[in-house]
Amino acid sequence: MDATLTLTYLLVGALLTNVLLKLWLNARQVRHVAQHRGSVPSAFAQQISLEDHQKAADYTLAKSKVSQIDILIDAAVLLGWTLMGGLSALNALILEFMVPGIWQQVVLVLAFSLVGGLIELPLSLYQTFILEQKFGFNKMTWKLWFSDSIKGLVLGLMLGVPLIALVLWLMQVGGVYWWFWAWCVLLFWQLFLMAIAPNVIMPLFNKFTPLEDETLKQRVNALMQRAGFTAKGFFVMDGSKRSAHSNAFFTGFGASKRVVFFDTLLKQLTPAEMEAVLAHELGHFKHRHIFKMMATSFILSLVGLALLGYASQQIWFYTGLGDVPSLSSGNEAVALLLFMLVVPVFTFLLGPISSWRSRVQEYEADAYAVSQTPAADLSSALLKLYQDNASTLTPDPLYVNFYYSHPPASLRLARMQHAQT
Repeated sequence: MDATLTLTYLLVGALLTNVLLKLWLNARQVRHVAQHRGSVPSAFAQQISLEDHQKAADYTLAKSKVSQIDILIDAAVLLGWTLMGGLSALNALILEFMVPGIWQQVVLVLAFSLVGGLIELPLSLYQTFILEQKFGFNKMTWKLWFSDSIKGLVLGLMLGVPLIALVLWLMQVGGVYWWFWAWCVLLFWQLFLMAIAPNVIMPLFNKFTPLEDETLKQRVNALMQRAGFTAKGFFVMDGSKRSAHSNAFFTGFGASKRVVFFDTLLKQLTPAEMEAVLAHELGHFKHRHIFKMMATSFILSLVGLALLGYASQQIWFYTGLGDVPSLSSGNEAVALLLFMLVVPVFTFLLGPISSWRSRVQEYEADAYAVSQTPAADLSSALLKLYQDNASTLTPDPLYVNFYYSHPPASLRLARMQHAQT
């Protein structure tokens, strides 16, 4: 069997495994949540009403149904772009109107992104304006959605086109080790975006106002001093204009770090609970989780680009994925897009490792939080967040192992209760 057929069979086998495994895990989640919908788990019976528990179950089941459709659409789209020749046809169409070169390849990447976005649009709109609306979470108006879309498109073009052009140019002229120079560019680009995000990008979409609650501000300042952490300021974000979901986070790095609270969070939690939530976020910094995550991301991107550097020079890479490399024009954009399409298929089974690592880090951040604030405050805050965000208290354990970046409420709160004794 030649390399072309081998790659084709590997893709089909990996994709089939992905789809069947995802659908099976999804079915397990649906069955497990539905079976436990009728009663609140005993550990939460005093804090969570049956009505809230059933709302969380119904919300989870509704999202799972959408997920099933999404899994099938993603698989069909992948086959359409690759083995059914969609990417090759799109490239040929663009070559009818443009001469071969860097800008023709940039247009190919943009056209690919546009088509992909249009395919995803109906399901995205359904999730926002029907599913989230049904459960009382959506606050987005059509006017705001349109405004966000235009801003996102313009911003994506301004920031993305120069980066795409530079990477494609490096693929052409960078020699055998072009992938290393491209990695350096991507590393710098990501750090640059992190630096400008708090003051340039995020204010385009949300309004940030200084925190005015003096009681909370004093508690937060005292906590930051105990933790040896400094930030540029404390801000409230108007997240409620898009969703009823809530959160708190740090953004930026170095001197530009700032603490951001969703306005919805301020309405849900007491100052003591807010302090505990912030202590949890500080725990991530104390354990250097952000740095470790970035380092892992950079290493994996380097490995990925090195693999792309090798694969893009092999005829079987193109033909095995349903494309015929051009002899008269560059193939850099086609190679890049094919690689982006198929890598998730072959790396899906590594997902549980990433999820497990993230859950361990959440436990570590919780442990730090309860060392700085009363465990009861973090416990009550998390319980409110699980309740207000309609997070199910009874997820399927295997589904959790594959997908959950945060531990389920039952395990997380049990550890905190143990810490209180």
